[in-house]
Amino acid sequence: MSSQMLPAMLSGALLGLGLCLVLFRAPFMRGPEFSERIEPQMRPSAAQSRLLLRVDAPGSMLGPLGRFLRGGLARAGVRFPGIGSGNANLALRLGQAGRAQSPLEFRAEQLLWAGVGFGVAASISVFWAIGRTSNPLLPAVVSLGAACFGYLLRDHLLSQQIKRRERKMLNEFPALAELMALAVGAGESAAGALERVCRASSGELSSEFERILNRTRSGTPLIEALAEFSARTTAMPLVRFTDGLAVAIQRGTPLADVLRAQAQDVRDLAKRELMESAGKKEIAMMIPVVFGILPLTVLFAAFPGFHLLSFGL
Repeated sequence: MSSQMLPAMLSGALLGLGLCLVLFRAPFMRGPEFSERIEPQMRPSAAQSRLLLRVDAPGSMLGPLGRFLRGGLARAGVRFPGIGSGNANLALRLGQAGRAQSPLEFRAEQLLWAGVGFGVAASISVFWAIGRTSNPLLPAVVSLGAACFGYLLRDHLLSQQIKRRERKMLNEFPALAELMALAVGAGESAAGALERVCRASSGELSSEFERILNRTRSGTPLIEALAEFSARTTAMPLVRFTDGLAVAIQRGTPLADVLRAQAQDVRDLAKRELMESAGKKEIAMMIPVVFGILPLTVLFAAFPGFHLLSFGL
């Protein structure tokens, strides 16, 4: 068997396996499952208020492919419980990123990224191996590495999205806290101040406040809704804000002073971070000056003297 035949046979086997999977999972090739047959006769076990629906949140972009992968991942999670580990943490991270996806939908999206990486790397490896004598295991290793890279890259992008969203919420927090302090000082309650702030502003933090209000309108106490938001975010100023607001509501302490103090704390934190960032950038700017511009300056200044000395010798 020549070295050109092995990549061709591997590509043909993968193509045939993919076509068989698509054919066997087609609607006309499989009968309805037991849960699908009894679903029209069953009432939903947990009714949810329409106020809690995230209409404006982005949904799944995979369409029918996402439903296909979601069903396969759900059955795999039932048969192999170890595969579904970490779904609670993933659901928390998706909530922090403001996405209306379920963990299974995100896993399906990760598998799609891994498949794209595997396909691109396999195609490049096959075209590169044509006409060359190389180790046949190298294309397989490169393809598997690209698949793992695509899978992990999607998770890394989710982490970056969480950081950007929390940075936006921290930037919006001082102004919204001042608005809440003005509303509370004018006689509004905590829930009324939150509602007024949501009507007067827009942004990531406003959407979180609106989510808290929707929870309270559906019957959840305000303190419990604030605790859920505190558990969902990792920004310590927002955690202190929700905890201080809950304590102030429980004990009846004045809210306006608490909100103004927390807004000032966040402004001071932003100033400290700006000074730290400026100091780091100042040190980083010394690298091209010391290793790039300064040697050239010394060379231009000393070269005429060395040239004259060479003539004198």
